[in-house]
Amino acid sequence: MVSSTPSPPRAAEPGGAPPRSAPRRAPTPLRNGRADRITLALMIGVPALLVIGLVWLPAAATVVFSFTRWDGIGGLDTIEWVGTQNYTDAFTLYPPFWPALRHNLIWLVFLFLVPTVLGMLLAVLLDRELRGGRIYQSIFYMPVVLSLALVGFIWQLIYSPDQGLLNTFLGATTGAEPVDWFGDPDINLYAVLVAAAWRHTGYIMLLYLAGLKAVDPSLREAAAIDGAGPVRTFTSVVFPALRPINLVVLVVTVIDALRAFDIVWIINRGRNGLELISALVTANVIGEASRVGFGSALAVIMLAFSLVFILIYVSTLLRGADR
Repeated sequence: MVSSTPSPPRAAEPGGAPPRSAPRRAPTPLRNGRADRITLALMIGVPALLVIGLVWLPAAATVVFSFTRWDGIGGLDTIEWVGTQNYTDAFTLYPPFWPALRHNLIWLVFLFLVPTVLGMLLAVLLDRELRGGRIYQSIFYMPVVLSLALVGFIWQLIYSPDQGLLNTFLGATTGAEPVDWFGDPDINLYAVLVAAAWRHTGYIMLLYLAGLKAVDPSLREAAAIDGAGPVRTFTSVVFPALRPINLVVLVVTVIDALRAFDIVWIINRGRNGLELISALVTANVIGEASRVGFGSALAVIMLAFSLVFILIYVSTLLRGADR
């Protein structure tokens, strides 16, 4: 058996200082090769070009066209500069504008009061790990994966005045006469809002459910020790902790209310009580009127409303990052 003799300890430095260890080498900086640089450039450059070409350039062109008069048919030399005339006409001489703006505001208030509150309630219930919770989540979230155009087709079958599910049920149970839910201008907006809420509720539920999963359990435990009930715990402890989610829900709801288009266009081209700003934009830009400049001005007005809430959201995120 070979015995190993331990090496003698290093002599202390003069003055009693402990022996110095060998100096450590500085880590070698990573060097990106040519292939890495090309890959990085493609990963950043391609999405940036797509965003610039498909979002920012069309948005900038829309702002420029909003100060012009152009039918979209002739060449660019036929464009006439009119300044703010399109905006003045929209606010003073265009009858559908104010009803459309009022309908968008009704859409926004309804989404806040009904599907947002309902989605939050569903998220709170599903967060308690109910039996079959995954199944319930799938059922409530299923409408979210459908486009609003398809939602409009589905609810046309439900609201059909002849063989619709709702009229059939009401006729069989109460003997009521069939109602033209989408054709009556006094009620069709609210009928469409119910269809839109069916889709929006599942999205809000998913956002709040993700937020509730991220809440620190110690907050609930501390509230329970202090004697707070479930309602008081949620309103005083959990809901304030969901501030980032609340901000996301606010921005998403506002944008959904302003960009609502598909479902009303499928039903009746955004007319007869279903006027929305987005429908007016489409009707002016690609409709029979073919007023690109005026339609662009309406689009810029809608964009301005959206930017207010987007800037609030971004500024709040930046303040949170600084903290």
